[in-house]
This record gives sequence, structure tokens and C-alpha cells, in this order.
Amino acid sequence: MIRTMPTVALIAANVVVYVYTSLLSGSFVVMSIDVLKAYGQFNKWVLDGFYWQLLTAMFVHVNIVHLVSNMFFLFIFGLRAEELFTTPEYYLIYFVSGFVGNMLSLLGGPNFLSAGASGAIFGVFGANIIFLRRTVGQPIIVSLMYAFMFFVLTVSVNTNVFAHFGGLVAGLALGYVFAGMKRFVRVRASYAV
Repeated sequence: MIRTMPTVALIAANVVVYVYTSLLSGSFVVMSIDVLKAYGQFNKWVLDGFYWQLLTAMFVHVNIVHLVSNMFFLFIFGLRAEELFTTPEYYLIYFVSGFVGNMLSLLGGPNFLSAGASGAIFGVFGANIIFLRRTVGQPIIVSLMYAFMFFVLTVSVNTNVFAHFGGLVAGLALGYVFAGMKRFVRVRASYAV
């Protein structure tokens, strides 16, 4: 049986959703506002009960450049995450980070419209950097500074800073917890020998 890498599976899911929303929009280059409102995260509709948008929005992209840039970073950070985390941990980081980022995006107000995997990707990035520091017993302050710098460098006019920040914080927290669990298991194993 062929084992599908989580990164490839997530990229494939994002691409499939993009193709589907492109067909609905009638354009492969940019999504229509109606499609973004229906499948992305339109806060007014989320607050009216369309809660599923908090999950679907992390697979919907505004245009082809948005998709390609997000998938590029998912590929880079995702391959590293595959080395550090189990497949269930990786998926947990991705989905929890994306969800937390989208929940925080509700602070944008009822007319706030957003889409993209950025919150989830920031979570994977954050989990990677803090995990690497903590598992070797080094201070995590450098990881936090690096995460903050990366966050600031990605802010631009149309950036959903809520999703980026929420995803990053969730990823840092999960990476910290998973690193602690792995260190505990390693220490116990060394005493058992």
C-alpha cells in the first residue's frame, strides 16, 4: 500500500478545491466574490450559522498567485513537519492552526471576507521552529523572535493578519506541547535501559 505524504495530500486538496471554485467562478485566475462568500469565510454568514466556513476557508484561495504562494510555503514547511511529527500530529497542527486563525478572523467584523491556507501554514511553521528548539533543550526565545519576524515580514495590504497570528500562536503552542511529550518519552526510555 502506498503511503501518501500529508504535505502532498494537503496540497492536492487545496488544488482540487481551487479547480472546483474556479469552475464555479468561471475563471481560473481569480475567484468571484459570490464564490468566496459561499466557500471562504464571510464573517456575517459565519455569525448567522455557517460555521463550516471556519474549516472550508482554509482550502479556498482568492486567485492563482495566492494558491501558488501558499502551496510553495506549505511544501517547504510541510516536508520539515513530516520529519518532526507523526502524521496525526501534523494534521492536527494544520487543522487546529487554520481553525484558530479563522476564529480570530471574526474580529475583523461582520463584513470581513477571507480565504486561504495561511493560518494553517503559519501553524506548521511555528510548530516546526519551536519543536526543534525545545526537543534539544535550548531556550525557545530565539524561536519566538524568529516567528515574530516572519509574521511581520508577511504583513501587506491584503493580508489577513488575524489568521496569520492565530495560526502561528496555535502552531507554536502545539509544537511546544509535542516537543515536551517527545522529550519525556526519550528521558523515560533512557532510564529504562
